[in-house]
Amino acid sequence: MRASEILNITHHRDFACPKRRWKFYQEWNKAVFLHWEVEPNAVQPFLPNSITLDTINDKAWISLVAFDMNHIGVRSLPKMPHISDFHEVNIRTYIICKNKPSVYFLSMEGSKRSSCNILKAISKFPYVPAKMKRTDFSYESKNLIENNSFELLYRTKLKPCQKNKTDKWLTERYAVFQEHKNKLIEYDVHHVEWPLEQIDIKQLHIEYPKFNHLINNQPDRMHYSEGVKVLTWDKRKHKL
Repeated sequence: MRASEILNITHHRDFACPKRRWKFYQEWNKAVFLHWEVEPNAVQPFLPNSITLDTINDKAWISLVAFDMNHIGVRSLPKMPHISDFHEVNIRTYIICKNKPSVYFLSMEGSKRSSCNILKAISKFPYVPAKMKRTDFSYESKNLIENNSFELLYRTKLKPCQKNKTDKWLTERYAVFQEHKNKLIEYDVHHVEWPLEQIDIKQLHIEYPKFNHLINNQPDRMHYSEGVKVLTWDKRKHKL
């Protein structure tokens, strides 16, 4: 699907795409979503004061998303070989900022050190390298510096997920805000609606000491997606 076609599909968004030109292209492929419902006061300490925690049914959510990042590139230029094509595991929560339902990253790990270093410098996202290994039905990540580990065995059921309001609330997010050096970094993104499938978890082990009180080995919701093609606009900076 061409970028112009992606931009024409907007019925699933809560707010309009920016009118300025998008700058970056990437793909988020073979994504596993694990979600936990948590009390808002358990998440609030992780957020800057200027960011409002988003809730649904008076509950906050934390998600671990494990996927393949592919074909990263700048508009009209070849893809970046030193950045593209790596595995990523991130932990995120859900916020409202500048009147946009958005994502805030609590942790971002990538399998390629060069990708983490370059993307951290460019995007200001909190990327750190971790040792990762993936097959068609498994995902393994170890970050020895922070003692984080994630091991997953799964099967996809090849059945579309019958999305309800909470499923869409968790996955259809088209902005990211991140704190960096006393600034708030904003990114707008766009893609078609996530094509979600049911997933069967065979084995799961999660150990993130910083977040063990928020996530565990029994997610409240789970999704799988073959992926989406993503357009991203250049960052904007705001005062905290």
